Amino acid sequence: MTAILFWCGLVVVSSLYITIPLVSIFTETFEVVAAQAAWTSSAFSFFYALGFLVFGPLSDRYGRKQIILFGLITLTIVSPILGFSNSLPALIMLRGLQGIAAATFAPSALSYVVEMFPVENRVRAIAFVSTGFLMAGIVGQVFSSLISEIVDWNSVFYYLGAVYFITTILVVLFIPKGDIQNKNCSLLVTFKQMGAVLTKKSLLFCYIITVTLLLSFVGMYTTFGNYLSLEFHLSNQQILYIRSVGIIGMLLSPFAGRFVDKFGIYNVLRGGLTLAVLGLASLGISSSLSFLIIMSVIFVAGISITVPTLISLVGQLGGEARGIAVTLYTFILFIGATLGPLVAVPLLKRGSYFMTFEILAMLLSIGLVVSFAIRPEKNLEQENT
Repeated sequence: MTAILFWCGLVVVSSLYITIPLVSIFTETFEVVAAQAAWTSSAFSFFYALGFLVFGPLSDRYGRKQIILFGLITLTIVSPILGFSNSLPALIMLRGLQGIAAATFAPSALSYVVEMFPVENRVRAIAFVSTGFLMAGIVGQVFSSLISEIVDWNSVFYYLGAVYFITTILVVLFIPKGDIQNKNCSLLVTFKQMGAVLTKKSLLFCYIITVTLLLSFVGMYTTFGNYLSLEFHLSNQQILYIRSVGIIGMLLSPFAGRFVDKFGIYNVLRGGLTLAVLGLASLGISSSLSFLIIMSVIFVAGISITVPTLISLVGQLGGEARGIAVTLYTFILFIGATLGPLVAVPLLKRGSYFMTFEILAMLLSIGLVVSFAIRPEKNLEQENT
């Protein structure tokens, strides 16, 4: 069951990243500028983030598996239709719809794990599902790069639809149906609870950090391909290999829990952010391709440690409103993903690759500075020191 949830997280969230390597193709195909083509990523991530606010409560009301299946079936239908898009506005609109459908999985799956797994297996299951989310950032790009290189960009979405069809069958056959938690769940009550959560200063600081994570991650990879192509004259195949190397950095994600047990949640959070800032700030300052690859892995490793650590901290600081606090976390996390291309592309247009990487690193460093403003609650301090 854990393996299937990991797979679902990997393939669903991969949709967010598949258009990052395709931006240059879209600019040529639809005869638009890069800033316009970047909306194929931003439209998805905006509606994906917005969907979290809706599908979390709906999964309480209608059941976790039911909402997950609704999303997968919708993705199976919508994804191939994207391949038939003959204009950029149509593609952007369908990407938004795809984002809404993809938003069904994360809040439903995380709640499902908490409800269905015994306590001793729960942390491990959450770690693996979270690793799937993170690996999607690389796998999605590699998937679309490979298929668009071998066939064409349209086929990326055809194959993706087939993947979702197979995934739907796996969920139907192997994921047990859980209990419906609250048939009378109201979205209005949920939104009121979100307002109360936002009054907690420690959580507000966590959310400031949250928005910088995928903003810097998506912004970096939006810039990365062009940088490798123009500065190092690499082929699409070579760029594909370098993107794949980033997965090495993600291997640390399942061990974040062990790091927290040993060093404390705040130290691990700040350590992960420090790694990410150093890796990102170092990109573009050297003419050595090997150094560039190593720094990209360090950046990804830092993000991969920070994401599960921060979600754990948000859950603890949320107290009785833990579910709402985590829902807001996921919403804000992917709002950051929405902003990534919108920040990176104008920076590239107005300045250099070096300036783009450094400004993204500065934005991420704001999160690092803010992490020192989070005041540990007494019970957390005792647990994590």
